[in-house]
Amino acid sequence: MHSLIQPNAWVAIKLPSGDLKVLQVTPNTTISLGKYGSFPSNLIIHRPYHLTYELEDRREPEIFNRLRIVPASELYSDIIPAESSTSSDAATPVPEEDAGTVIPTGVEYSLVDPDSGVVLAKTNRAELDASARQKLSMDEIEALKKDATGAGKDLIAKLMLSHTALDQKTEYSLAKYKLLKTKKYIRRFSVLPMDVPLLDHFLLEEKDPLKILDMRDEMIALLGCWANVHYGGRHRCEKEVSHVDDAQIAEDSEPGTGRWLVLDDTGGLLVAAMAERMGILYPSDNGESLQKYLGSQQPATRPKASVTDGGAGKQDASSNPSASAAKRESPGKLESLPDRIATKANADTDMKLASNPSLPEAESASLVKQESTSNAAAFSAKTDTAVCQSSEGKPKRHPDGRHRGDDMKVPYADSNTLTLIHANSQPNLTYLRYYDFDIASPTQTVAHPLATNLMTLSWLQLLDPSADTTYSAEPAVVDAEELKTWKPNRRGNYHRKRRRWARIRHIVDTTKKGGFSGLVVASTMDPVSILRHAIPLLAGGAPIAIYSQSIEPLTALVDSYSIGRRAAWISNPPEEAEGKTPEELEQWAGTEEFPLNPTLLLGAAVQTSRVRKWQVLPGRTHPLMTSKGGSEGYIFTAWRVRPAEGKVEARGKGKQRKRKADEQVS
Repeated sequence: MHSLIQPNAWVAIKLPSGDLKVLQVTPNTTISLGKYGSFPSNLIIHRPYHLTYELEDRREPEIFNRLRIVPASELYSDIIPAESSTSSDAATPVPEEDAGTVIPTGVEYSLVDPDSGVVLAKTNRAELDASARQKLSMDEIEALKKDATGAGKDLIAKLMLSHTALDQKTEYSLAKYKLLKTKKYIRRFSVLPMDVPLLDHFLLEEKDPLKILDMRDEMIALLGCWANVHYGGRHRCEKEVSHVDDAQIAEDSEPGTGRWLVLDDTGGLLVAAMAERMGILYPSDNGESLQKYLGSQQPATRPKASVTDGGAGKQDASSNPSASAAKRESPGKLESLPDRIATKANADTDMKLASNPSLPEAESASLVKQESTSNAAAFSAKTDTAVCQSSEGKPKRHPDGRHRGDDMKVPYADSNTLTLIHANSQPNLTYLRYYDFDIASPTQTVAHPLATNLMTLSWLQLLDPSADTTYSAEPAVVDAEELKTWKPNRRGNYHRKRRRWARIRHIVDTTKKGGFSGLVVASTMDPVSILRHAIPLLAGGAPIAIYSQSIEPLTALVDSYSIGRRAAWISNPPEEAEGKTPEELEQWAGTEEFPLNPTLLLGAAVQTSRVRKWQVLPGRTHPLMTSKGGSEGYIFTAWRVRPAEGKVEARGKGKQRKRKADEQVS
């Protein structure tokens, strides 16, 4: 996963209230945070995640807020002194004679009719003293909100100073009061990476949880653990070989290792979780790393930054808000072509700005914009030249002389792959767009790992491939001379159909060969019907993990593979199973007594897990009453086995003892 925020990346902005705002960081745009303010997106591009920013007050000619990175010492300034004071000074107990005179807080008061005993009104002490404790009215507070400075800290200070009963609050009550006001008025935010746990939390709490089958983070983790999802190794194309000929490809046509079968009805959330475990979810970082960013921030390599009025400890993240967001490499390290162009452009721009210190801000922004435009044009021209020419200045071709655009060459890997089975004409992988992958987009680049390691096919293509025209109907082969006479649109459609047919043939044929390392299911379909066709595709010892919102479908599945049914199958097999080979028994259609072949799975069990948040306070420890509801969620686990053929005989030490007894007799 990237350590720095990349252009056009999806991120989650955590607001002081705890809400998440998911958005795409598009360069040269403005990000709006509602009542908190807005800022240019370039201010956070190529900066590390998990930093806390503060929106400064708008300057007179500008229409956006500049950002300031809040240091850790300022973030935890209220917590560290409190911990040190509580550890040094012991709490003073309340004297016994004064214990009865302490006024209880949070007590509910009721007005009761003495004749009928009916409660006429209810209130509490906080409501009775609300008008007396806060001197500021709502109109005054609204006026302060409009004219607030210091990112909302001045407003919070005025609210606390105007509170008449502030000295009567305990340390815990005072901290709670300040925290509530800080969450409401402070103008700060944090940028978080859009990983799978955060995406699952966002979909459960702020979107429709039914679209992901109420699948919590702990359920996703259990599915990955029980299915043993991990990195399956490099495929043939990633190995360090110069060229692979057709004969070697034919020899290596057997399925590779680390191949998982998936059924996902959660919009791609399960596929994303498995791809993250396998290391194929995030695209390449192109050399960007947190270490390089920290190296570029050394005093010897960075230009002099303007110091704000906040004093030491405040880092100005917006000394040039419209400048290019390209990172600057540290000296002595290799740089790519765009990095070298951006570094040179930033140095030239800084030199021009330094030579004219009195240049107005508007002219400075215009100068930076012109530099960025010219740099982009130079980068585009140099990139086109580098792509079209090799080191010898000739167009690149395959060593065998064939053109790169061979329609019969499939781009898929043979190991560390995911094969998704879906019930529609197109798979529903909506949530993969948060990771820059759209399987339905014709412009999706093959540089993304999922483009070569994720294969999809429908149930129709798996069970009856001949009924699918995209598999059975091969496009006619046209001679190269005739292709030259066609129009570009017709020629493009021809190549597109040939490539699609080759991809579908490859996916269906490799899937029907089987040998998968595991099966992971999160679907609303009947699990019995799924396993009837999916078990023959698994290798021996492959784990199986199935998620369901309710427990009833999984208990029926466990009963189908129970010890009693297995013993009944072995001792008295059904009439339909007599005379069939083990391969034919794996394709068992099922009867009312034996809906599945009970000898194909072992260790069938059902489990569940739910993480509950607790409030831990002295004398007030209890589970939180406002946790997320929804279905509980259950997981079925088992292992694929292959029944032994012939008679099985167990041997122990009995024969050895019998031999010793015979020797003693003789």
